Amino acid sequence: MKRGLMIIDRGSREREAGEELEMICEKVKEKGNYDFTEFCFLEVVPPFIEDGMDTCLKKDVEQMTIVPYFLYPGRKVKIAVADAMKYQKDTKIKFLVTKPMTMHKKLVELVDNRVTTTLKENSIDTPKENVDVLIIGHGSKDPNSGISIDYVVDELKPSYRNVSRCYLEIEGPTIEEGIQACKKNNPEVLIIVFYFLHEGAHVKIDVNNDLLPALDNANLNKVFVTKHLGTDEKMIDLILERAREVENAN
Repeated sequence: MKRGLMIIDRGSREREAGEELEMICEKVKEKGNYDFTEFCFLEVVPPFIEDGMDTCLKKDVEQMTIVPYFLYPGRKVKIAVADAMKYQKDTKIKFLVTKPMTMHKKLVELVDNRVTTTLKENSIDTPKENVDVLIIGHGSKDPNSGISIDYVVDELKPSYRNVSRCYLEIEGPTIEEGIQACKKNNPEVLIIVFYFLHEGAHVKIDVNNDLLPALDNANLNKVFVTKHLGTDEKMIDLILERAREVENAN
């Protein structure tokens, strides 16, 4: 059977987002043995969903897996899926829709990998059980957002001294509050995880605008920041795991 896969991302004006998605599509195509892979954006910049679907419907495939590439469940995911599925009536290609990139062991492994890689890159040989971890997420009004990030926090807690989370905006604790809470625990080593898919404006500018002053105020000794999540090899595995879940069920 000829198969295709399309990733639907929220969208970003930063060119790095498109470059990362191109790389991800290439790796997913190769590792998943797809006949083609494409990506599109829900909003902000093209290619929009209609552009992606127009491209996909011209491909000679029998089945297409649609991947909502979001770290959180919620309204945006539902809109992305609904917009893509409108095209099912115009084609004989069978559409399959995966779950978003949330509440999965592979995502926990990815975050853990970011932490251990950052320790290694900075020549820190402190045992994991003596390391504190702070995950910085975007923040959302949707309660499922908190549930999904708390899942990662809870899964990591047995491996580290302390694991907590805070948010860039919309909900608390804020980044300043998150850093102050970490300070009270007197960490030997603190690893801060940028819980974002892309190296967009949030990662490059917004988080640091809050994080750097907060760290100056806290005056902690050993603090290191991970890369964002996007292009880790385990993200490729997570996309493929989500795809296989629906493909094997149909």
